[in-house]
Amino acid sequence: MHCKNCDTNLIPESEYCHTCGGKIIRKRLTIKNLFEHISETFFNYDNKLLRTFIDLFIKPELVINSYISGVRKRYVNPLSFFGVSLTLSGLAVFVIKKFYVKYFDFSSMFSSQIYNNDISKQLMENSTNSAFEYSSLIYSAMVPFMAMISIIVFYNKRYNLTEHVIIYLYSMSALSIVSVILGQIVLFLIPEKYMLFTITFYFIMFFYHAYILKRIFKLSPAQLILKILFFLVVFLAMYIVFSILMAIFMILTGAINFENFKPEAS
Repeated sequence: MHCKNCDTNLIPESEYCHTCGGKIIRKRLTIKNLFEHISETFFNYDNKLLRTFIDLFIKPELVINSYISGVRKRYVNPLSFFGVSLTLSGLAVFVIKKFYVKYFDFSSMFSSQIYNNDISKQLMENSTNSAFEYSSLIYSAMVPFMAMISIIVFYNKRYNLTEHVIIYLYSMSALSIVSVILGQIVLFLIPEKYMLFTITFYFIMFFYHAYILKRIFKLSPAQLILKILFFLVVFLAMYIVFSILMAIFMILTGAINFENFKPEAS
């Protein structure tokens, strides 16, 4: 008998290949064993994916520090975990654009006096469309964006920029998975409340990162408060710069047209 993965000679009783570690499959593929394989892969606590996801909320410092210190077998590596979250968020965007896009009216969250003209409504619609079209790019850009802020705030700590990126690859992925699951539930049950859910989730994101950074850097309550204030100042400054760059990008791609700002002829 030979391993179907690496063609190594095996004894007939082998359950796993001693060369590549692949499991020996003897049964023909059926719906039943396919379902068993999927269940074992994604829903068994012993598998790395589910363990990584759970531990990022229970003991996030262990997941992150394990990878940074060189442990590679216990948890899913951050790029693979980020890939899973990116795939799920992409599917969520597809579902939203297909069935729920009418509920994405940001103007309903603000005063009607601000969005009572065609130009404002057009800008809001273009911004929403751009957010959907470039959602994966925006989501991916958030990781180095947050890492750069973090390394400034924690400049005297032992982590370099790449290691800060690892922190946010894990944290943003975990939050994205939670957001997709909860978001789809909200859209299915009370879609008109989805915008409120989105705003609320930003606060969840804020507190989750405060929780992670406190545990990783072993901050006291007073240190945590000071770091949060510093983080917010740096975030605001970088967000303004990022917003300006996004506005330039939208102008260059035609999402914003200066012709819309010309006063209407009387």
